[in-house]
Amino acid sequence: MSNQPEGPSVRLLRVGEQVRHVLSDILMRGDVHDDVLAKHVVSVTEVRMSPDLRHATVFVKPLLGQDEEAVLKALRTNTAYLQREVAHRIRLKYAAKLKFLADESFDEGSHIDRLLRDPKVARDLEQPDD
Repeated sequence: MSNQPEGPSVRLLRVGEQVRHVLSDILMRGDVHDDVLAKHVVSVTEVRMSPDLRHATVFVKPLLGQDEEAVLKALRTNTAYLQREVAHRIRLKYAAKLKFLADESFDEGSHIDRLLRDPKVARDLEQPDD
């Protein structure tokens, strides 16, 4: 039996959370001089670090999901600035390359919630198993 952890290491999770906090702070303060980002509240929901800490996948969601593609484009346009800021605020050996993706987990959760509220599904969930 192996003693290897199944998921990401504590260090990967900790660094990912630090990157998330830094990016959230930058976006909240409006430090990125971009018209699209200035008009939207953007949540950084998760950051997944690669094992070598050189790449970070950043999951974002604009408030109410509005103009998601425009927000992603603006973030991608300003990636170099954001990478420099993250590297400056978090002292790592290498500046992580940031990749921005839309966080679809909220949409998936809403879809599952709608399915569970469907009268046919609710009826099946209420019946006792024989």
